[in-house]
Amino acid sequence: MSSNIDQPSAAPSSTTQPHFGVATWLIAAILIFAALYYANAIFAPVVCALFIIALVWPLQKRLQATMPKLLALAIVLLATIIVFLVFGSLISWGVGRVGRSLIAEADRFQAIYEQTATWLEGHGIIIAGLWAKNLDVRWLMRVLQGITTHLNTTVTFWLVVLIYLLLGLLEVDELTEKIRHLKNQEAARVLIEGSRSIAEKFRHYMLIRTAMSIATGAFVWALAAAAGLQFAKEWGVIAFALNFIPFIGPFIATMFPTLFSLAQFEWWQSAVLVFICLNIIQFVIGSYIEPRVAGRALAISPFLVLFSVFFWTYLWGFFGAFIGVPITIALLTLCAQHPSTVWVSDLFGAPVETPEG
Repeated sequence: MSSNIDQPSAAPSSTTQPHFGVATWLIAAILIFAALYYANAIFAPVVCALFIIALVWPLQKRLQATMPKLLALAIVLLATIIVFLVFGSLISWGVGRVGRSLIAEADRFQAIYEQTATWLEGHGIIIAGLWAKNLDVRWLMRVLQGITTHLNTTVTFWLVVLIYLLLGLLEVDELTEKIRHLKNQEAARVLIEGSRSIAEKFRHYMLIRTAMSIATGAFVWALAAAAGLQFAKEWGVIAFALNFIPFIGPFIATMFPTLFSLAQFEWWQSAVLVFICLNIIQFVIGSYIEPRVAGRALAISPFLVLFSVFFWTYLWGFFGAFIGVPITIALLTLCAQHPSTVWVSDLFGAPVETPEG
């Protein structure tokens, strides 16, 4: 009779639990990225403000140790605004002068485009005729109107960022104390040490990126001036600004001067020479000098850098192209703080040094 007694059902196989966990994490990641995409007007200013707080907090901390906190905050905000205004003015000046020349020489660029399209078609490369129909002054005016609209949106974006920056700087000390008194001391350690390490890497990243951008802009200006290319200073400023965006920025900063050199000299050999020299500048500074100056602290898999730029550009547009790499640095740094996720940092972070011989 005992053999007929119902036995308790077997527990679910443990092999199904990892699959359930992976599916849960995958669904959560999709939902998070969907929220970041559709609510970019909310999340992007917050992320930008956190990034700036990491950069300016040492100055704020040093000033408030010798003067009232609100006065120190006012000085930091004023310095931040001045930096943004100078940077924005330089970009507007460079892009504006090149854009006005593009409109003034629209007929000339149209003729060069048609000649190039005819030559390519003669060699079996067909370019859509729709481009030739739309590449006129009216099309350029629509592009400039779109840029103006984007600039207006950017002003609103930075106003929101400044508000978050003001509130965030006021709460850094209080938030740090709250984290220190969490019941879960391991979580408190990860947050405090991770945040400190992220801030240090952000400052190091921006210092290196700014220095390399200045060097790139200076060399591009020198090359353009030596080649007799119009708007040499403007090309240097544009190269300086675009160098803050990995991969995409240097590509744009290389292609536009090349196209303008083709229009100015009307000799394709000159354009090819300018293109080669610009790429040498970008390669030497971006692929040789910068990695050695930055060191292992900021070393990230090139695949992950490229993926971050395109992924965050898709989510948040131009700002995402700039902030994508810092976000990746922050995520890898947090992963390195806990044993269960340190493998992610080891996999995508600094390359492993193998002993020679």
